[in-house]
Amino acid sequence: MPYDVIVRNGRWFDGTGAPPRVTNLGVRGGVVEVVSDEPLDDIGCPDVVDASGKWVLPGFIDVHTHYDAEVLLDPGLRESVRHGVTTVLLGNCSLSAVYATNEDAADLFSRVEAVPRQYVLGALADNKTWTTAAEYVEALDALPLGPNVSSLLGHSDLRTSVLGLGRATDDTVRPTPAELRAMTTKLAEALDAGLLGMSGMDSAIDKLDGDRYRSRGLPSTFATWRERRALIAVLRKRRRMLQSAPDVARPWTALLFFLSSSAMFGRREGVRMSLLVSADSKAAPGAVGVFGRGTRLLNRVLDANVRFQHLPVPFELYSDGIDLPVFEEFGAGTAALHLRDQLERNDLLADVEYRREFRREFDRKKLGPTLWHRDFHDAVIVECPDETLIGKSFGRIADERGLHPLDAFLDVLVDNGERNVRWTTTVANHRQRQLDKLATEPTVHMGFSDAGAHLRNMAFYNYGLRLLKRALVAERAGRPFMTIEHAVHRLTAEVADWFGLDAGRLREGDAANFVIVDPAGLDDSVDGYHESPVEFYGGLSRMVNRNDAAVVATAVNGQIVYRSGQFRDGYGKTVRSGRFLRAADASRPTVTTVPA
Repeated sequence: MPYDVIVRNGRWFDGTGAPPRVTNLGVRGGVVEVVSDEPLDDIGCPDVVDASGKWVLPGFIDVHTHYDAEVLLDPGLRESVRHGVTTVLLGNCSLSAVYATNEDAADLFSRVEAVPRQYVLGALADNKTWTTAAEYVEALDALPLGPNVSSLLGHSDLRTSVLGLGRATDDTVRPTPAELRAMTTKLAEALDAGLLGMSGMDSAIDKLDGDRYRSRGLPSTFATWRERRALIAVLRKRRRMLQSAPDVARPWTALLFFLSSSAMFGRREGVRMSLLVSADSKAAPGAVGVFGRGTRLLNRVLDANVRFQHLPVPFELYSDGIDLPVFEEFGAGTAALHLRDQLERNDLLADVEYRREFRREFDRKKLGPTLWHRDFHDAVIVECPDETLIGKSFGRIADERGLHPLDAFLDVLVDNGERNVRWTTTVANHRQRQLDKLATEPTVHMGFSDAGAHLRNMAFYNYGLRLLKRALVAERAGRPFMTIEHAVHRLTAEVADWFGLDAGRLREGDAANFVIVDPAGLDDSVDGYHESPVEFYGGLSRMVNRNDAAVVATAVNGQIVYRSGQFRDGYGKTVRSGRFLRAADASRPTVTTVPA
């Protein structure tokens, strides 16, 4: 039998952290059948790829996406696959589309993840055929998927399906014993159907969309730790994991996750927990050291298994006016974002009393934990009807006009039309030395791209390529901070093992999910800014990444679906390359770590 695909003379990384070598791969039936140092017989093989001078890697695994609606509209998930991602994880941050009604799911998802609500609602209304978790898995698996897909069950989704969205976001309501049993039963059913675990969200920054309960917090933020412990007990029994985020306003609550993860207190084993987020924050420059030493200490003392997700690139954000989630940290910011009508919002931003309250909150918030550094001198205008302001920071404008920086910011928005002013700032990962340290810290793992969300705010679809570029540049400069094979391991097998996915390796017998990377293409283009219209979101122009010279080809389950900047015919429509990956067998070993 001829091979389906042969990859010749590529520098092969198997994902385990082992040193690479130049070799040949033969793929048949979606599986790597042979890895050979000798040339393979290509007679009858329809697809022979010359990878001389290129890297052949396991496909990247993106463990933090919000493609839950997009996968129904465009199952190819092209923005990830074109950058070498072959497996994506849905259902993060307490948000999934498994149990909640269509309207509830749209209200949960749209404002939090900055995706137009009408398209989220339309995607569910036109495509939802499931009422159970098992049917959800079957429905996704039946789509013409581009990459492989797996999912968590969102706590907000679960809580809403049992309590109703109104009661689930009412601080006076506690689940009855029967309702709590219903939640644990539904979670168990989702895990039995193959979902990897549960996701939560403790931080009250995220708000509901829609008209019924607009601007209330997510349901999971109203849960008590009694409720969480009951759900975590289900995860513990089935050896599954929790993804969540501590309350940023009460950072000490992170300790509760370590205690819940612990294998002490008479428990036979711990629960793996993946928390948001490990970053070198401008708002808290000293916190970066805590993620490493503090997490290692608590894991050791409490016999816990906690990691923090890390985005291995500078955390650069863009905003059209005030449409940025960090403004939800302020009551005044939430009040503005509560208003969808542009004229009403502009009137509010111009109101003298409103501004007085906003200034009070803005100045007070500088004294406590925050997500954004609040430095308007580090917030630069990139688009504006008044072209004389482009390239200036709001702080500079404030200095020129003798104003409080917040007033200068609001003046520019009101004078030019709030959503007509586009600006940018970097909130974290701005110091190269600290970024390099985090890349090798064993208590963080690579993730948090938020792919599929915040369409106008950020684009980190290619974070894997950007990490490889940094490692390569440092190696060539004689100051390596990690080997290329270690970087590959962190982007592939390490996260696959930790999350319980049968993926991330490229050895004989493994699924042929791979990316061929041209190291010559790992240049400054990987850091470039680009936008592209999204047909299924009404032509909305979203931020994307475009460094096609780096990715020679991406293959999913033995099919090369993307090559030389083009997707194959029928991709994501009539061609099905990906599949739903159910949780790997709980008995398989987890958490492999390769030293730098």
